[in-house]
Amino acid sequence: MRPQHLKIHLAPEQSFSVRHDVVPHFYNKLHYHSEIELVFIIKGTGRLFVVDAVHYFKSGDIILLGENLPHLWRSDDKYLFKKAKSKCEAYVIHFTHESFGKEFFCLPENKILLSLLKRAKQAIRIKDNTKLEVINLMQTMSNALSTKRIIYLLKILDVISTSKHIKTIRRQSSDFNFSSSDSERINTVYEFIMQNFSRKLSLKEVAAVAHLSQNSFCRYFKSRIKKSLSKFLIEIRIANACKLLAETEKPIADICYECGYNNFSNFNKHFRTITHRTPLQHRKYYTEAVCNRTIKNAPSKRKYSIHNNDGRRKSANIFC
Repeated sequence: MRPQHLKIHLAPEQSFSVRHDVVPHFYNKLHYHSEIELVFIIKGTGRLFVVDAVHYFKSGDIILLGENLPHLWRSDDKYLFKKAKSKCEAYVIHFTHESFGKEFFCLPENKILLSLLKRAKQAIRIKDNTKLEVINLMQTMSNALSTKRIIYLLKILDVISTSKHIKTIRRQSSDFNFSSSDSERINTVYEFIMQNFSRKLSLKEVAAVAHLSQNSFCRYFKSRIKKSLSKFLIEIRIANACKLLAETEKPIADICYECGYNNFSNFNKHFRTITHRTPLQHRKYYTEAVCNRTIKNAPSKRKYSIHNNDGRRKSANIFC
């Protein structure tokens, strides 16, 4: 069994899927599908794992994922409790290269679109003004019928493909080597790390979870995830530190220890290596960005029209 292969179901009159999901939490098993995925997070926070990369997602994020790209959406713990009151909400589009016809993206006029779809295998985060434009197009698309749905999807892809306000989550596009039991094993390892990264974790513990010897696990993990366990664990901890620095007023020293570090200099070193900023600079950067956005947009919340499954409209406030 490879990472779970999901089949995206389409209505007979559809060539691609457009959904508005309201769920307790996003799908948190490693999976892949032949469809390209465009996701607008209306409500929800957590971590997106794209096999060899980790991204902390939040309300307002828009992410484009390439075809057959193994990934999982791990919502924060507050969404995973059985009695959790919080709900996750997202607007999701799934389409394939053949949604517009087999040769459509081979047309010379569509060279830039084809390049975008290839780059999507690195997972693309849409930012700033481009994000606002894409959100508006997605909302308009929710009302569209027939050919207009196709036109709006092409407009969305055109806006993204010509934008400078996009950033890849993965550093490179690489193939993956998954064997028969990888899906269950990697999901188990991911879940164990997410539940325990805030304390000291030993290689022996994680290898035991995967039912492998330490040497075998090191080889296994690096061949599948394209990085060592220690580097992956550092990225998880720093991603959590970034979240806490941006969303709380906790002292940096407290955040250091809360993220599993018992050495402040190591925390600073790893933080700078990954973010190219110190923790204090990151907090200042985020605070100034929020203030500037608030002054510019006044208010910083934007209201969008979202359609319920029964066709009725409701409004949603999204931090952008």
